[in-house]
Amino acid sequence: MEDNFQIISSLRYDPVLLEVPGRNLSHAGWNWAAPSPLYMLDYHRDRMLRAAAHWGWDAAVEVLSGETGLKGLAERIMDHIGANEPSPRKVRVVITRDGEVSVSSGPVPATPLANLFPTQLPPPGQSPSSDPSNAALSTAPGYQVLVDGPQTARSEHTHFKTTKRTPYDGARQRAQISLPDSKEVLIVNAADGSVMEASIATPYFWRDGRWVTPAVSPEYSADKGNGGQDGTSRRWALERGIAVEGTIPAASLVDGEACWLSNGVRGFFYGTITLS
Repeated sequence: MEDNFQIISSLRYDPVLLEVPGRNLSHAGWNWAAPSPLYMLDYHRDRMLRAAAHWGWDAAVEVLSGETGLKGLAERIMDHIGANEPSPRKVRVVITRDGEVSVSSGPVPATPLANLFPTQLPPPGQSPSSDPSNAALSTAPGYQVLVDGPQTARSEHTHFKTTKRTPYDGARQRAQISLPDSKEVLIVNAADGSVMEASIATPYFWRDGRWVTPAVSPEYSADKGNGGQDGTSRRWALERGIAVEGTIPAASLVDGEACWLSNGVRGFFYGTITLS
């Protein structure tokens, strides 16, 4: 059935995040300033809440809203993981229209803090070590970034992250990517040939002296933006001037050009475009 889906978000649990001071965020009537082992949990909650509100899932909205909703979500995740888990984990949160939350997790590789909270992304050809404030940023392992054909139509399920993942799964199958591979594939808008996003990440491309990520409409739109998701790490990059929004025609990509990718589990990681 068309409405048989759930809202999802994947994030990182990592004890090293407790070394990072609270970000003193304050908006919408709540504060989330305490150090947390849950990577950008507030941004994940916000994204899920926007999706629930879009579809009118009142029970889910109530569960996620306000400081109570944020703390409740953190407690559910930590109850699943356990208070003394020493290793980083990928955490998958699912919420239904009835407000039922489920959590699952699995192991994930260690990641430098600089790749989780970069101050900037170095231009192509420049080593991160050339900037003392960003010297710990790692470009390894580099990802091979493939390009799917213009086969994906934008929809509510490309704007919001849900269990309806057919466009993304299809692109990964066409690119012959499996989870252990250091590979990613760019999703291309069938209507105009622009890059929407990557299958499990937000991409960033160097254009006119700055990093540019595909534009996303604040609300779901059939014609504004490039049709992809408003990712959590993407939000971090835009709010801090690490990148700007723009349109990236897939035809403008060059074989071998550098790019960056980011998501709520891996943080920011380096890639190279492969066209052949």
